[in-house]
Amino acid sequence: MKKIVFLAATVLLAAAILLTALKKPDDPDKNKTTGEDRQTAVKAQPLSGSAEAKEGENAPDFALTNLSGKTIKLSDFKGRTVILNFWASWCPPCKAEMPDMQRFYEKNPDVAVLAVNLTNTETNENAPLDFVKKNGLAFQILFDMDGSVGTLYKTVTIPTTYFINAEGTITRKVIGPMDEKTMAGFVAEMQKGGKGKPE
Repeated sequence: MKKIVFLAATVLLAAAILLTALKKPDDPDKNKTTGEDRQTAVKAQPLSGSAEAKEGENAPDFALTNLSGKTIKLSDFKGRTVILNFWASWCPPCKAEMPDMQRFYEKNPDVAVLAVNLTNTETNENAPLDFVKKNGLAFQILFDMDGSVGTLYKTVTIPTTYFINAEGTITRKVIGPMDEKTMAGFVAEMQKGGKGKPE
């Protein structure tokens, strides 16, 4: 019983943190300092200057807030294979892809899956949380509040996914949804030292 109460409290706390982060001030000029402070707390932080996200190049570093309100940097995962996915809750191909991504994640705990929500494109501040809960997503969900990381990674069409090897190099960019088998094939080839093309 104590575990259930603790779990419920944790989920409510995470939801409260995210809702606070997503809530926009009613009047941008009213309490301007408070609004700016809130924006700074959750604003995406590209960390690589003018680096571009290109196949064969190092993945530009960034810092975003996750569901728990913790700041996560891409560089935190150096030494691991990373799938970096850009999505939104209103995007039908994203909705189709996420269950496959969850299955892939469950079977491949050595691969870091980072799903960056393009929060600036969401029409409802609760939509990302509802989507994550409905789909039972357990991998890292990050919030790009101002769209700067999406811009850094030239995300025009979603979903867009980057495969990044343990050295931090982008080996493949995929535009459009993938199934679990395709993800597994790209990762297997990349870990063998190839580009990440499935056999």
